[in-house]
Amino acid sequence: SKNEERRSMVFLRKGPKLPAWEDALLSGKDPKSLLKRGLHYVSLSLIMKGMTSTPDFLWGLPEVQKLNLSRNQLLVIPPSLGKLDRLVVLNLGGNSLKCLPKEIGLLRNLKVLFVNMNCLTEVPAELSLCRKLEVLSLSHNCISQLPLSFTDLTSLRKLNLSNNRFVQIPLCVFALRSLDFLHLGSNRLENIAESVQYLVNLQIFIVENNNIRTLPRSLCFVTTLELLNVDYNAIQTLPDDLYLLRRLPRIAWNPMDKGLHIAHNPLSRPLPEVVEGGLDVLFNYLRGKK
Repeated sequence: SKNEERRSMVFLRKGPKLPAWEDALLSGKDPKSLLKRGLHYVSLSLIMKGMTSTPDFLWGLPEVQKLNLSRNQLLVIPPSLGKLDRLVVLNLGGNSLKCLPKEIGLLRNLKVLFVNMNCLTEVPAELSLCRKLEVLSLSHNCISQLPLSFTDLTSLRKLNLSNNRFVQIPLCVFALRSLDFLHLGSNRLENIAESVQYLVNLQIFIVENNNIRTLPRSLCFVTTLELLNVDYNAIQTLPDDLYLLRRLPRIAWNPMDKGLHIAHNPLSRPLPEVVEGGLDVLFNYLRGKK
């Protein structure tokens, strides 16, 4: 009857009310309709939706492989994240996260993780269970140390730890032999440990804007280096063996250029004049000192 219909309509309206943004997101549609099926991945993008919490419907989409939740106002990621165990790419950048759930360790297919520009003070040891991880950005947080278990991330190739609170390079980093990119710019580093020589595949090493006073001789044995950026530090002298870094093409001034970046350091004389002459002149000078 019409009365029954009216009653059921009223009952429906009184169901659990979704947050305004979630309501707008779905606008009565099946959550699966938000998924995009590309050639390689099933993806879901919820960038800049004004979200302060993750929508519950998310955890009912186990097929999603690429998930972008960046540039919202998320305060927490619930343990339910572990249900999305097909995830390959996860972007949580630009939120207000203070921690990550330990269930992140259940994402055994994860290859790329962005948690840059958040409020993290630590990283869960369980992240080291994501053995397929190749790219990890933790830049622009408040992190001062990493779990020792990170030594298990043997597939990691690119690691961005810039703009944090590291006073020294975490020991576990030197065990990551597959690294070809390491960014530790804008921290509080006072030195680079001799163990840097174990990063035998490193091509790009950025430690600009720290408090580093000297470069270790062992850095000169990382002969794979194509970009070494030590701009804005407290370096006065250079190791004599620096000329062994033959893949550095030039003295570089543009941040994106390959080469040796050594500007804005209190180099002792005659180094400033020698550097002005270019990389060959610098290398010849250092070689001649031996």
